[in-house]
Amino acid sequence: MDDLEMSKGYKNRTRSFSDSGWIGTDESGKGDYFGPLVIGGVYVDAKTKNVLWNLKVKDSKRTSDNVIKELDFQIRSVCVYSVVVIGPEKYNLLYNKLKNLNKLLAWGHARVIENILLRVDCKRAISDQFGSELYIKNALLKLGKKIELTQTPRAEANLGVAAASVLARAEFLRRMERLSTECGFELPKGASDLADSAARRIVEKMGKDALNRFVKLHFKNTGRVTQ
Repeated sequence: MDDLEMSKGYKNRTRSFSDSGWIGTDESGKGDYFGPLVIGGVYVDAKTKNVLWNLKVKDSKRTSDNVIKELDFQIRSVCVYSVVVIGPEKYNLLYNKLKNLNKLLAWGHARVIENILLRVDCKRAISDQFGSELYIKNALLKLGKKIELTQTPRAEANLGVAAASVLARAEFLRRMERLSTECGFELPKGASDLADSAARRIVEKMGKDALNRFVKLHFKNTGRVTQ
């Protein structure tokens, strides 16, 4: 999809939400063996919508890391937002309890929605579609139960979701830098052979139990590294 098509998609998917404020949510780190799962949420109204347009905010997957870090500061400066970080140790604990990644994602999306609703009166929210639509709805608490929640594939084409994706990605990058400092070398993103090699270095340096502090243990990488 070229930039023109993406721009049209943003306008189309944002237009239906432009009559009043809305919350967009998105996550980062879901497919990364190392690092946390981060969920971001951004409240967009008529004023901040124009600011985000002018900043050319778009899906973080189509934005360089350097630009993401700059946009992160600007979005935080003008928007009501929430970022929920589920670090590796907490992630592994919750995953062992829930046994379902979509339920864990839903918990995070619901928390950022609830956090934002503590600060603004908002009637609508939009997120990407993952698993059953009931996952997020069932995870919402008192305030969130009153909101109109839309879940749709490629929701990043909505301006609010795109802004949320930037916040989530920026925080994921910061946490990866901290973990890299902790283990003494740069940790790779994704879940490729590079991730396997990095995990083996950690095991050699700190022991198998140390993986819990750095990785999402249920990934297949763990089996390859510890066999």
